[in-house]
Amino acid sequence: MRQARPISWIKAARKDFDTFPAEAQAIFATALVDAANGGKHEIAKPLSGLGAGVLEIALAYRRNAFRVVYALQLRDAVWVIHAFQKKSTQGMKTPKHEMDLVKSRLKQLREMLP
Repeated sequence: MRQARPISWIKAARKDFDTFPAEAQAIFATALVDAANGGKHEIAKPLSGLGAGVLEIALAYRRNAFRVVYALQLRDAVWVIHAFQKKSTQGMKTPKHEMDLVKSRLKQLREMLP
């Protein structure tokens, strides 16, 4: 059996994640463990515009929408880049300011990791 990759967090993403309801955190944790084990949870999907290996976990929970963005192709870890509660009225689309933040954090992470 393949050894699971570690799950690493950008500090700000972890701080935001910790504000999610406990039940939502548990669902996200299961999806991240699936990713660390080489799988893809049913609520995870590729996040378009950021290249291969960047995925978004989208969860509707008690009339709220929560999202966690993670990257697979950074070293040998699953990196959680961003976690947020979606408050946009744009339907399913991830708001531009959230996408800009993901792009910025992803760029910084790629520069930081050798």
